[in-house]
Amino acid sequence: MALSPESLELSNNDITDKSLDRDCTTLSRHVLQQFKTFSPQAQDLSALMNRIALAGKLVARRLSRAGLMEGVLGFTGDVNVQGESVKKMDVYANDVFISVFKQSGLVCRLASEEMEKPYYIPENCPIGRYTLLYDPIDGSSNTDTNLSLGSIFAIRQQEGDDLDGEAKDLLTDGRKQIAAGYILYGPSTMLVYTIGKGVHSFTLDPSLGEFILTEENIQIPAHGSVYSVNEGNFWQWDESIREYIRYVHRTEGYTARYSGAMVSDIHRILVQGGVFLYPGILPKPEGKLRLLYESAPLAFVIEQAGGRATTGLVDILDIVPKKLHQRTPLIIGSKQDVAKVESFIQNGH
Repeated sequence: MALSPESLELSNNDITDKSLDRDCTTLSRHVLQQFKTFSPQAQDLSALMNRIALAGKLVARRLSRAGLMEGVLGFTGDVNVQGESVKKMDVYANDVFISVFKQSGLVCRLASEEMEKPYYIPENCPIGRYTLLYDPIDGSSNTDTNLSLGSIFAIRQQEGDDLDGEAKDLLTDGRKQIAAGYILYGPSTMLVYTIGKGVHSFTLDPSLGEFILTEENIQIPAHGSVYSVNEGNFWQWDESIREYIRYVHRTEGYTARYSGAMVSDIHRILVQGGVFLYPGILPKPEGKLRLLYESAPLAFVIEQAGGRATTGLVDILDIVPKKLHQRTPLIIGSKQDVAKVESFIQNGH
């Protein structure tokens, strides 16, 4: 039965309206919609997410032209506070976040894995009661080979006056985070965030210069086929982790995927299900990942999507760090898959 011209016009108008609604759902608007109010906190978080989005756009632009510009790729020759060689993109991305938030008026401090101590913005501190914690470039080893990279972020409310500049109020568990997420620099640039009201993804539309809503209320599958881990460290792991890897090798239905950029691997697992592992090694049982800048923000995202994040013995979001750059092992992903890894760590099977 053919549609009448009037019905066809109404149908086309409906499609157009839905398309426009989608294109108009920018990141800052979406945050306000989550709160369903224009309260001061809602406006603050909307503005903060807008600044994070700006930082992501600047980094994405730099990465898109990296191979055509001199002095963008390679190492600086310096070593950061973690004892790791610093890439030029690490420095650029770190500076971008600082520059963007200097202009925010809301953030008093920024803490990054690239800086030994927090960076204070004195002109913001009288009114800025928020702290941004971030990993400016996750997966630095991929920088010079045109593979996926990411940025990880978390926002916390400042507690106390921090008069001694030690930022001791940041040494609290991950449940004190009021927002967290990541930016994935891949074939398209995506931003995924949570403010404790579900997990939502946005894609950067270059023609608009805006992050546009891609998917709301993402739920991670309860089980997935993917396991993601650097098996090159196999003989440096505790026997319980090695036994888990032997289990997936002999069990039908598992697929190994590991990119060298945690944000990329975590995003795959968020969408498809599975488990990401970064265990400690025998010489360094505390692992490599930083709790405040990497593990806790990603744990907040994954838990909000219905997954879990643990060291194998304790939930990541329950850990109270003793120092700013504390490291932790990480097992994160679908509930059933994380539980399976835990069973090997806790029970040997």
